[in-house]
Amino acid sequence: MKYVTKKVIGLIIALLIVSVLAFLAFEIIPGDPARTILGTEATELKVEALREEMGLNKPLLQRYGQWVKDFAVGDMGISYYYQEPVRSMIGDKIPINATMTVLSFLFILLLSFPVSILCVRYENHWIDRIVLILNQVVMSIPPFFIGIVFTVLFGLLLKWFIPGEYISYTENFTGFLGYLVLPSLAIALPKAAMITKMFRSSLITEMHQDYARTAFSRGNSPWQVLLKHAMRNGILPVLTFLGILAADIIANSIVIEQVFGIPGIGRTLISSISKRDYPVVEAIIVLIAVVVLVLNTAVDLLYRKLDRRIEI
Repeated sequence: MKYVTKKVIGLIIALLIVSVLAFLAFEIIPGDPARTILGTEATELKVEALREEMGLNKPLLQRYGQWVKDFAVGDMGISYYYQEPVRSMIGDKIPINATMTVLSFLFILLLSFPVSILCVRYENHWIDRIVLILNQVVMSIPPFFIGIVFTVLFGLLLKWFIPGEYISYTENFTGFLGYLVLPSLAIALPKAAMITKMFRSSLITEMHQDYARTAFSRGNSPWQVLLKHAMRNGILPVLTFLGILAADIIANSIVIEQVFGIPGIGRTLISSISKRDYPVVEAIIVLIAVVVLVLNTAVDLLYRKLDRRIEI
């Protein structure tokens, strides 16, 4: 129980630090939201009046405290540029990025785990060597380039989909999932290659441990030793890395949105930064931090569940 408490406290502290950094960052970055909204031709009097209306003239600590208090109850503020609630602006985009993240994780697991197990079972065989070569190649290719290749190959040449013709989940959920398959796969491939390399190495190490030799001596087949004995310990380092991958997947999804024309949180974030729409940017940054930190905490707790050697 102490272990869980420590993790939860660490999660809260980390979120507070992120919120402080996200809020202060836009105090340091040059640019005035009021001036951006009114334009360069606006008089100082009008700009000052708008700043007062937006609450930008209040003390920094007061504004931060109010922002945290509102955010905690689900009020993310009002967009400076669109004059709409931030919550409604990004609320309909969250399912897009959530679906893309889940699909990416599924592709990573479905591709890396069977391939890793196959490589270990046929260690130093030609199958293993070919996979290792392909792994190195795939790991070196950035997801956005894979996305471009997919767009050209499957969109322009094979006509499997129309590039930029995004299908909303509210109109056709099946079409929506179909459209996100290639972007998610583009994100997943380099990560799956990394996991394959790591999991293969971990399993090979476990297969040479004393407990594995004991299992062999008792008449277990290589497949039985691998799946029933080595798998449990070999998967532990991979679980930790999967938690770290969460931030990388979300970051790559922002780039992939630009390649496939997906109207997700990433496009909103980039657009809001250029417009100095700070409430929107701050809300998105904090939401991303929440997802990443919660996933990492969940992975740590799962690691603790599987590995009792970790002290409570």
